[in-house]
Formats: sequence, C-alpha cells, structure tokens
Amino acid sequence: MGETANDTVRLLWEQPARPTRGPKPALSLERIAAAGVEVADAEGLGAVSMQKVAGLLDFTKMSLYRYVPGKAELVALMVESAFGEPPEATDDPDWRVQLTAWAHHLAASLARHPWLLDVTLGPRVPGPRELTWLERVVAALDGHGLTGAERMDAAVLLAGHVRTIAEQARAVGPDGSPEAELLAALGTVVHRHADRYPAVAAAMADPDGRDQALDFGLARILDGLAALIDRRTDPRRIARQPENPSSPGRTDG
Repeated sequence: MGETANDTVRLLWEQPARPTRGPKPALSLERIAAAGVEVADAEGLGAVSMQKVAGLLDFTKMSLYRYVPGKAELVALMVESAFGEPPEATDDPDWRVQLTAWAHHLAASLARHPWLLDVTLGPRVPGPRELTWLERVVAALDGHGLTGAERMDAAVLLAGHVRTIAEQARAVGPDGSPEAELLAALGTVVHRHADRYPAVAAAMADPDGRDQALDFGLARILDGLAALIDRRTDPRRIARQPENPSSPGRTDG
C-alpha cells in the first residue's frame, strides 16, 4: 500500500486524538471536507485545490497541510462527506423495500454531487460512511439463499444501474430530461426513416413511462434477484434440483 493510501486510511478510519491541553485545533477534517464539497458543487471537481479550500476557510494553504497531506486525501474526505448516510437499517424483512430505498437515496446523493461519479471508480479506500452503503445491501440480502459473492455482486449491479442513470442526468443538466433530449436528437432522423426502423419509431411515439428508467431498471434487477432467491429457498424447487457438491447452494434450473 502506497504512502497516499496509508494517509487516506489514517484520515478516514483513525480519529485524530483530541488534545486535552492547549488551544483547540483551529480546523477539523469535517470543516475541510465540507469546504471542498462546496467548491466542487459550485465549480466542479477540477476547481478543487488546497489553495482554494484553504482560502474558503480563511486559512493559508500551508496551514491546511497540517491536517491533510494533499489533494488526493482531500478528495477522499470530500467523498466520505458528500455521500451522506444511507437509509437506516430496518427490521423490515422485505429486502425489495430496503434496496429500493437504498437505490433512490444513492440517486439523490449523485444528483446533489455529480462530481462523485468521477472519483468513485476503480479500486480505492472507502470511508466508514461509504462502506455502510455496501453493508446495507449485503445485510438486506443476508439469509435469502445467496452466497456472499452474490450479495456483493448485487450491490455492484444496483450501484451500476443508478450510476448509469445519474450519468445521463448529468449530461442534460438538473432541469433537463434525458429521454426528451434523446427523442429530440433522434426524432427527425427516425421520422424520416421510419420504414427502416419501424419498431424504434413506434416506441418513440408512445408517451407512456418516459423518464422512468431508474425505477424500470431497478424493478427488473430486483425481479431477477427475486427469481434467484425463489429458486434457492423454495423447498419444492430445491427438491427437484440434483445435488452439485462442487457448488454448494447453487442450482442451474
């Protein structure tokens, strides 16, 4: 693990000791992260710098380095701050209700802070709050016949769907409609060549269900998980499946 990763782990996971004597620290990681989020929300991630964040806090750039080693660690703190808390864990046995709420909360976080889409790709160290988002999905699916890997994959699948819709929304801006923009871009071409693309032309002419891609895709993902869970947990289905010692708990039918 590189030095930057070590610093990120320390900042995100190890609470700095508060001095019992002497003056109270002038800054906190929470204030620094909030200032970075403010800059990114207003001007984009590219505008974030140690200098700009320090100025927003009325401190010098050098004083900021006493708390945060560099921009990479600053961005990690910003991500942890911007994601916010996931939906509260509940005792509701309906995992679909829990995952639907989770997906909508994630979509709302990405809508508030679109720059999160750019800094949450690839292997990296998540903070405690961000990791709790993953915990919610995995816990909601626990006890429903899925393996640990499948529960993790389900979280990735859900997050990927939400991210795709968020990318489309970012492309058209907060007041735009992704589907309306697509229809506007394709409308003239499809109309002129409707004989060549009759199915697309008919679909575009149907106004029902537009701009419902988030909920439509989410429902289909959950339907798929429900079908798998049913195969794994329905005693009648299990009894019809041949044993497969090499893949405990899995069925192919």
